[in-house]
Amino acid sequence: MAKRETPPLDSLNKKKKEKEKKMEENTKHQQEENVDDKQLHQGFSGDEEELTESESDGPVLSEDEDYVSADGDDSLHNDSGEENEGGSSESHQGIEESDSSEDEVAPRNTIGDVPLEWYKDEEHVGYDIAGKKIKKKVRQDKLDSFLASADDSKNWHKIYDEYNDEEVELTKRETRLIRRLLKGKAPHAEFDPYAPYVDWFKWDDAKHPLSNAPEPKRRFIPSKWESKKVVEYVRAIRKGLIKFDKPKEEPRLYLLWGDDSSSTEKAGHGLAYIPAPKSKLPGHDESYNPSLEYIPTQEEINSYQLMYEEDRPKFIPRRFLSLRSVPAYENAVKESFDRCLDLYLCPRARKKRINIDPESLKPKLPSRKDLKPYPVTCYLEYKGHKGAVMSISTEASGQWIASGSIDGSVRVWEVETGRCLRVWEVGEAVHYVAWNPLPGLHILAVSAGQDVLLLNTGLGNDEEQKNIEQLLRIETPGSMDDSGNTTSIVSWAQDDKHGGIRLKHFKTVSSVEWHRKGDYLSTVMPAGESRAILIHQLSKKITQRIPFKLHGLPVSSIFHPTRSIFFISTKKNVRVYDLLKQKLIKKLETGLREVSSIAVHPAGDNVIVGSREGKLCWFDMDLSSQPYRILKYVMLLFAERERINKKKFLFCFVLFLFNAVWLFKFEL
Repeated sequence: MAKRETPPLDSLNKKKKEKEKKMEENTKHQQEENVDDKQLHQGFSGDEEELTESESDGPVLSEDEDYVSADGDDSLHNDSGEENEGGSSESHQGIEESDSSEDEVAPRNTIGDVPLEWYKDEEHVGYDIAGKKIKKKVRQDKLDSFLASADDSKNWHKIYDEYNDEEVELTKRETRLIRRLLKGKAPHAEFDPYAPYVDWFKWDDAKHPLSNAPEPKRRFIPSKWESKKVVEYVRAIRKGLIKFDKPKEEPRLYLLWGDDSSSTEKAGHGLAYIPAPKSKLPGHDESYNPSLEYIPTQEEINSYQLMYEEDRPKFIPRRFLSLRSVPAYENAVKESFDRCLDLYLCPRARKKRINIDPESLKPKLPSRKDLKPYPVTCYLEYKGHKGAVMSISTEASGQWIASGSIDGSVRVWEVETGRCLRVWEVGEAVHYVAWNPLPGLHILAVSAGQDVLLLNTGLGNDEEQKNIEQLLRIETPGSMDDSGNTTSIVSWAQDDKHGGIRLKHFKTVSSVEWHRKGDYLSTVMPAGESRAILIHQLSKKITQRIPFKLHGLPVSSIFHPTRSIFFISTKKNVRVYDLLKQKLIKKLETGLREVSSIAVHPAGDNVIVGSREGKLCWFDMDLSSQPYRILKYVMLLFAERERINKKKFLFCFVLFLFNAVWLFKFEL
């Protein structure tokens, strides 16, 4: 690159000398134009002729000087004439300012930086340096100020100082500054905003070249290194390597004298404050003149001495004629001492009382209209039992029904007519009756005490009766296991009195359930421990225990209607076992207090469990082990609707009465 040629030094020196000469000439010209104060005063007070003469003959006054026009108008707003500031701006290059503190007038008012509105309605405006009040002066109204301005031509020089409550007269310098500020100029006339530029750069040869290259592009692009650092910080925060300071908890405010309810919950030592219980108020028996019913006899007083000291009454009522004849209480000091011991030694506990409306605790029963259809009229009544009916069972064809009562009798009824076909007197209270599910086997299983009776009802044709008599005949007494040894769990015996078989158990039998094929039946003995549930085979006359461990007290058992699955219900839940694989399939969580009964749908896909508190759990075997729905205050059993369509089923209400079994007929 070609080097820039620098001008010679001689030419620069000449230019500087010329500028210095011009500056000297300007200062001389400025001194000649200055006018003293007397001439200015004469110019302000003169008339229009004198003003024109001064403009033509005398020195020319610039607009920076103070003057008042002949009309008396404010010279701050008088724009007549043209400015002549060329010489003054060039002659004065520096600004002369005074730094002396003597030029400043010390304020009389010593109130400091206080709003003057505080003294608006007061008679004084502040205090002087001696501490005395500075009383407010009487202000002129607008009319007085107008007349004063007409009389005095320099009245416009005065301004009101609100801080010191006095009028201050502006100087010529201050009026000059105000005039220039009103015109939008610099306050000082010596300042020239358009002064010629002075090149202070030296054009000598330098050791290093000057660079005027453009800014690089990297200064306008986001930094990649900074973005990587930000990503690194973000990952460290997510991993927990960088932890922020926890925000400081604000101090908890509380009332100083303990009126706050939350502050009284804990005492100074940190423990919960519980007020002392109040002493028991005296009753009618502690009156000085109680009723005769409260005064014990001498025999009762003597019987008190035979009681333990804890059970003995602490006060024996007595009657006095007047209140002044009542003596001092003997146990006053002792009771006060015992109360102090209780307050000092016994721990206190706060009991929260819950105010509950008793009506809200009652169950909300549904409307009767929503429960339709339900039994309305009595269709048929079966009379004959002398005690409460404990169990009923319907025959497979639906023509016959069997009932067992606590009076020790078992009866077979015809459903349509209510005729009692047959009666057995068992001798003990009957707990359960169950018909054989096969239509050709009219056998009734009855549990009475520790025995289970298999009775021949006498129904069916001759061929069916021969088959039933053959099944209910025992050739050898006792039951044999696979090795030929007589088992001691249950004994099979022929019952000639009732024409059937008697199975003698070692504990009370609560329920009996048949298998769908009619050859097996299960019995439940709640007090039988590990042998509580037994399975009997009618064809082989043998008894065996279930190969499962019982968990809890068994309540009832039932076979699956289509598969080799066995249900065992305890007081809390229901366990489902596979008889072929001999393992647990599912555990149904009921959530009930005490299970009372269990029923399985004829298709085997739904199970309902009833409880003694009136709740019923509905389980779907294809879903989870939790109940599909929970019904309250109802007792239901699944039943098959005759034999027309096996896929349809209905709910049958089972009613247990004392003297009879009631059946209701209704249509769905």
